[in-house]
Amino acid sequence: MWRSLLARTVVGLVLSFQGQAQAGQETPAPDEAPLPEFVLPTVEVIGREVPASPVDSAPRRDPTGAITVIDARERVGEARDTAELLGGSASLVVQDSGGYGQSKNLVVRGASSNGVLVFLDGIPLNGAGGVADLSLIPVALLERMEILRGAAGARYGAGGLGGAVNLVTRAPSSRLLTSGEVTYGSFDTVMAHVAASGALLDGQALVLLHGGRSQGDFSYRVDELPALDDNPLTQEVRTRNDARGGGALLKYRHGLDGGGRVDVLAELSLEDRALSGTVQNPTVSRRQEQTRLSLGARWGRPFGDTGEGSARGFFRRDWLDVTGGSTGVDAGAQHYTVGGVEVEGRAVLGRNALAITLAGSSESVTQAVGGQAASWWRASVMAMDELSLFSERLKLVPSLRVERVGHYTLLSPKLGASVDLGHGFGVRANAGQSHRAPSFLELYIRQGLLLPNPELKPERALSVDAAALWHDDVWNVTAGGFAAVYENLIAYELYPPMLAKPYNFAAARVWGAEVEVEARPRAWLIATSSYAWTRTQNRYGDPRYFGKELPYRPRHKWVGRLRVGPDWLNGRTEVLVQSAQLINRVGEARLSLPSRTWVSVGASSTFLRKPDLTVSFDVKNLLDARTADYTGMPLPGRAAYVTLAVALDPSPPEASHVASPP
Repeated sequence: MWRSLLARTVVGLVLSFQGQAQAGQETPAPDEAPLPEFVLPTVEVIGREVPASPVDSAPRRDPTGAITVIDARERVGEARDTAELLGGSASLVVQDSGGYGQSKNLVVRGASSNGVLVFLDGIPLNGAGGVADLSLIPVALLERMEILRGAAGARYGAGGLGGAVNLVTRAPSSRLLTSGEVTYGSFDTVMAHVAASGALLDGQALVLLHGGRSQGDFSYRVDELPALDDNPLTQEVRTRNDARGGGALLKYRHGLDGGGRVDVLAELSLEDRALSGTVQNPTVSRRQEQTRLSLGARWGRPFGDTGEGSARGFFRRDWLDVTGGSTGVDAGAQHYTVGGVEVEGRAVLGRNALAITLAGSSESVTQAVGGQAASWWRASVMAMDELSLFSERLKLVPSLRVERVGHYTLLSPKLGASVDLGHGFGVRANAGQSHRAPSFLELYIRQGLLLPNPELKPERALSVDAAALWHDDVWNVTAGGFAAVYENLIAYELYPPMLAKPYNFAAARVWGAEVEVEARPRAWLIATSSYAWTRTQNRYGDPRYFGKELPYRPRHKWVGRLRVGPDWLNGRTEVLVQSAQLINRVGEARLSLPSRTWVSVGASSTFLRKPDLTVSFDVKNLLDARTADYTGMPLPGRAAYVTLAVALDPSPPEASHVASPP
């Protein structure tokens, strides 16, 4: 039923776009009018330039934060998923449980996946367990990815112990633009999407449909008797790794009098995948079906020359059903609902740029097993000041959020500073506190053998970081360090005979260094590199574990990428080197996942114009490195993919060297 509904929607919108485009041949449609951004004047400087980034972007929400922005449009035609693109940033580690459609989570600066906030155009994606699954967000939806590393509680709310990621979807266009892309490759993997954008009802609209499937049945070698030396390896085939899914994205943008704008978004995602379990306890028939509906609307407008107001509303509903489990372990159907509003005002008063945010939301979860249900309200007040001194060379940015989450009251302060040293050099530093309230599942919902604990306390993070920056027309370099103390960490402990229950008993220290480099000496040459050195230390009082490293936190991670060539023929290569990581808190080397080196190569050619036709070829894991996920299940070896992309009447930016469909 949903397929026919989406098909009728697409046909109607495309016909509307065609009519608007034909009318535009007689009267040219005006260019797309972006929302004006408020200017931050000071008493020393007159006529300051308008900031290039949108008002709700990460650089504007946290002006001194450790931020990386990834332009997804530069990766058009590549067989990459959202988690892979994010994994190229410093201090972000992807926890991957398989191929296409299998769960993919992020660990940022040593914080667990449920301590990283993920948003889709400002709509929170973290579920009832506090974790956001990136496999449900295809790259086809995205325009850019904004990553904030470090304390995110003051600007983004509870849950941002290690950072926050905002996934920004494609913007609609006033011109008629259509595109499509299909990828086929190893393990019988197929991915495709079609998109159309154009003028509609005195505004701009975008519709995008996507879908894909994969069998995931790759072969691997395993030592069935690891306790014996020189034991021969046997050939096996990975099963319970298949997945299929699809969805749609609808966006509408309308300009208002006085420079205001309204943006509306609707996103639907459906997925069905097999669950393999762990190496020690594999499943035979367990599957997961998940549906997500996200709705969002944002209004914003300037007030005079120095003020601005905005309001945002959002709603999200997740349907999750796990079947095929054994009696007493099956999780059953689960519904998670969240909705809320956020109102923000900004004003410039002399050297100060003040911002105040009021936010409120409601969350609820129900689970079929045992008729379990829970709900609570969230409310928060945030205030931020951006103080500019010495002709804006020095900026001090204090912020504070007071938040009520259920019966928890949380205080998240942060102080940031940046100094412009001239000639492209600068420094920045931040210190802050963040919290993560326990999730619904940890507090109230029993999941098979996992018991809830309503007495849990919120986790807390105290974080500091500092970095030096340099940039010019070619280079962009950032190098710095960070440190954090995580307290009251929540972890499950065995509750005999077979049950487990969460407790606040762990504490940890994390510190490290980060380097990110980008070079663009020519329009046809781009080189990027990121490196992170991360040390962790368990501070739990048990002498067996005190001082040991935390599991699933590799010390070293380096990613290098090179792209060479014009549109008509270009090549690329990417190398990921990641050190070994422990799998439990005992700290023994034999109980660890080995280091990995993944080399990927690819080539693309846009061989026809108007319409643009681009063919791409990618080989992932060229050296066929055999690795495992955090449960011990093998990850795919060498894989090859071919992609064909078509763009009708495209209008890419003049400086772009890649075809950019809408």
